[in-house]
Amino acid sequence: MSSTLAKIAEIEAEMARTQKNKATAHHLGLLKARLAKLRGGGGGPGEGFDVAKTGDARIGFVGFPSVGKSTLLSNLAGVYSEVAAYEFTTLTTVPGVIRYKGAKIQLLDLPGIIEGAKDGKGRGRQVIAVARTCNLILIVLDVLKPLGHKKIIENELEGFGIRLNSKPPNIGFKKKDKGGINLTATCPQSELDAETVKSILAEYKIHNADVTLRSDATADDLIDVVEGNRVYIPCIYVLNKIDQISIEELDIIYKVPHCVPISAHHRWNFDDLLEKIWDYLKLVRIYTKPKGQLPDYTSPVVLPYSRTTVEDFCMKIHKNLIKEFKYALVWGLSVKHNPQKVGKDHTLEDEDVIQIVKK
Repeated sequence: MSSTLAKIAEIEAEMARTQKNKATAHHLGLLKARLAKLRGGGGGPGEGFDVAKTGDARIGFVGFPSVGKSTLLSNLAGVYSEVAAYEFTTLTTVPGVIRYKGAKIQLLDLPGIIEGAKDGKGRGRQVIAVARTCNLILIVLDVLKPLGHKKIIENELEGFGIRLNSKPPNIGFKKKDKGGINLTATCPQSELDAETVKSILAEYKIHNADVTLRSDATADDLIDVVEGNRVYIPCIYVLNKIDQISIEELDIIYKVPHCVPISAHHRWNFDDLLEKIWDYLKLVRIYTKPKGQLPDYTSPVVLPYSRTTVEDFCMKIHKNLIKEFKYALVWGLSVKHNPQKVGKDHTLEDEDVIQIVKK
């Protein structure tokens, strides 16, 4: 066991011993900062684990051995991942690609994100690097023992700087050369005070900075902003093996947020799962229309919802296209008139039709 691991274990033990209350909040905040520093951010690129990013989106599948993850992957994609009846078999990611609503979606198995991977044990590091590039993470759970597994996997992913189903904390943070720590809070704070903020920043050897808390923030939120290498990824919990539970239990599961009950083996409820995947990916499909022809509805250009300008569209097709770009004609929800003449900064909506006019 390396010294870093020993230190991590020591701090975790101390945090477990410490009662949570106003008086200890400051001390816990410090311990959390120390822990985050020891763990470091996400893993480096892994050997033998670089997956070319083909397709329009990438989904990572995480789950304990024998929860039916491989069955789900192969039944969704017809990817043949060697499924053995014993644990710990899937060691490399076999990417499968499914086409759904015209988008090419890459399915990745992320093996071995189980206890200890974030402390550098096993092949964890490489898997993490890949996990951080996913647009959506599916945590596959056995419906008969979901909660224990769910907590462990979430803790693992958290430790790699992956935040599930959450938005970046609303905290302004700007380092300066002088002037000390300047703290402004635009709303009441239940956990952070000037002293705690100062000591957390001191852990990072930051003594001059402007910090603005725009929501009721926790020590973890502040650490995330200072570390700055966090990724925010939506997540769906897939509860497998529903053929083993009663209808009443199924009704309860349906009400849990971010959850989809399925049976990988019987292929039950896959359509629900795909719909939810589509909702969470928030992809935008743009159809192209060559001059004087009908739009091509079979192969849309698919953009992530954060980058949907006409310029983003051009870049996705070819990086030289923007140099020849004169204007575009757009039909669809993003325009008032059909067609409408737009420039490169115009933001497109799902299922718009576009025709590029070159210089």
